[in-house]
Amino acid sequence: KQPTSSLARSKSLVMGEQSQSPGRTPCPHRLGPVLKAGWLKKQRSIMKNWQQRWFVLRGDQLFYYKDKDEIKPQGFISLQGTQVTELPPGPEDPGKHLFEISPGGAGEREKVPANPEALLLMASSQRDMEDWVQAIRRVIWAPLGGGIFGQRLEETVHHERKYGPRLAPLLVEQCVDFIRERGLTEEGLFRMPGQANLVRDLQDSFDCGEKPLFDSTTDVHTVASLLKLYLRELPEPVIPFARVLWSWLNK
Repeated sequence: KQPTSSLARSKSLVMGEQSQSPGRTPCPHRLGPVLKAGWLKKQRSIMKNWQQRWFVLRGDQLFYYKDKDEIKPQGFISLQGTQVTELPPGPEDPGKHLFEISPGGAGEREKVPANPEALLLMASSQRDMEDWVQAIRRVIWAPLGGGIFGQRLEETVHHERKYGPRLAPLLVEQCVDFIRERGLTEEGLFRMPGQANLVRDLQDSFDCGEKPLFDSTTDVHTVASLLKLYLRELPEPVIPFARVLWSWLNK
């Protein structure tokens, strides 16, 4: 007899396994363009072994297929009302790049051990895992003002104008104001790296719709690194490609 927690996993998030009724599966092509696609390994809910599947993120749905060329998804996960969390590798998972999608919404972003009702996924590398987490987090949190890393600049500004006139994202204004106040005389500004763990924590906070504040204990190099990371991950540079091309053609 299987433990109750194991059985619960098969009925939690993996809707395609919960019901094979084709009428329940949303049509992937009606959900807009592919936001991200690639191979991931998913852990089977009861057997606990790993299966490699082709995952496709469209709209607020994460579909998975047995093969890259298949048309009909084998299953899907609705990302509404979920959260995505990176998991540190445990003694049984050395070198594995794990993350989970579990029930929970805004205000429940806590790094906790694996949830028995979560979908556990494994990426091929640390970078691949981070890219998936960021893409999924953007889908979950963008409607709430999060998911700004990797989001188009105009989309972020358009959303934040609901809270008052703004010409630049709040993150950019906050970083620039802090650097002007505390960093203009700092040696190696924008050259020396900040605290990597703190930069990551701040990125996670902004991506999850939070508005973390900097204070006198905040390292200015960390803030500068955060700003560089945000600008680097913009889909299009601050100076758009079209403007660069126009300037080059009109030299």
